[in-house]
Amino acid sequence: MDTIASLFSFITTPVSWVIVQFHAVYGKIFGPDTGWAWGLSIVSLVILIRICLIPLFVKQIKATRAMQTLQPEMKKIQERYKNDKQRQSEEMMKLYKESGTNPLSSCLPILAQSPFFFALYHVLNGIATGKTIGVIDDQLLASARKAHIFGAPLAAKFTDSADKVAQLGATLTDVRVVTAIMIVLMSASQFYTQRQLMTKNVDTTVKTPFMQQQKMLMYVFPVMFAVFGINFPVGVLVYWLTTNVWTMGQQMYVIHNNPTPGSKAQAAYLERLTKHVTHHGKTRSRGEKAIVKAIVAKGRDRNEFERKFINSLTKAGLAAQSDGTVEKSESATVVETEDGIPTTTGGAAPKRQQPKRQSKSQRQSAAAKAAGESEPKTSLTKSDEPEDAKPAPKPAGGGSKPGTGTRSKAQSGQRKGPQRPKSPSKK
Repeated sequence: MDTIASLFSFITTPVSWVIVQFHAVYGKIFGPDTGWAWGLSIVSLVILIRICLIPLFVKQIKATRAMQTLQPEMKKIQERYKNDKQRQSEEMMKLYKESGTNPLSSCLPILAQSPFFFALYHVLNGIATGKTIGVIDDQLLASARKAHIFGAPLAAKFTDSADKVAQLGATLTDVRVVTAIMIVLMSASQFYTQRQLMTKNVDTTVKTPFMQQQKMLMYVFPVMFAVFGINFPVGVLVYWLTTNVWTMGQQMYVIHNNPTPGSKAQAAYLERLTKHVTHHGKTRSRGEKAIVKAIVAKGRDRNEFERKFINSLTKAGLAAQSDGTVEKSESATVVETEDGIPTTTGGAAPKRQQPKRQSKSQRQSAAAKAAGESEPKTSLTKSDEPEDAKPAPKPAGGGSKPGTGTRSKAQSGQRKGPQRPKSPSKK
């Protein structure tokens, strides 16, 4: 423990100072020796740290999405160089460099938060052992040892003995009940946060090993929290439970307002955006304009949900612009099918014109006119005589083919007038 304390001594003093400042504020409200004053000081420390880490969280989101986009290419490299690990690593680094992606960016919030976690752990451990640390003097140390959260001292652990818990002014049953409830809540919040990420904010069109890894972490992390949680003081459990709840709420906000392309969350978001834009006829917030701008820039690379969004705007007589705004459109616009094939449609479908109703006299005159045009001619000119009616040429040698006499008689016995041309197949 001394080795860890020495490693994080540069952050222990600032952490203890922040806790003391918050304790001074809450102590005037709830009393300096109460668990509310010290517990809320720890919660406020967490909120302050997480607010400072918001820029890193934004980088984490971008890095995670970039890694999801690169998963198909990474899989190809792994299959191509599966027998050459060195070449595989070189190609991976080349891919990261070309795309501007850093795999460690997704771990930045956790890495940045770790020093504060260990510093707080060391401060609370000093309170449990009766040692002053940082700016916490003897008076503050005595006040912190008296503080209880639902009957459990801040420095007590689930694994502490009954004698040690009694020295802190509590019972073993109270400590274990409170710590067990907090460990369950901590593990449940971690599980829900990871499950929310996997079920709503993952591109379902691409199946990659990254998704399997995330699914595995969804079950591994809660178990890890449950195992290590029994060795954490109550104050550290308050810290970790607060940061888990913050992460869960922060992720819910991101999924609701800026979901991953191709995910179920994006489908729900674009459906809400379609109703909003068609109702107001424009995009109002900067976030909505950024989403529409990104969808327009994709062109034919849009996914199913994005094509549906563009088509819905088109049917409503609206057109998304390249700057993220939406304008009314009366000219012909392009509608994309599910296969991504663009088809041109007008701003409004032309109405089908019904034929005018004619009177009885108009119908009779039209029928008479049509009957007059369909009467056959009484004679045929030479040019109108069908070729099949002309006599066949006589064969050389004066002979005649069998059946020609019968044919001649049939032709001579035909009545005068227009004759129906015979089909060439009946010659």
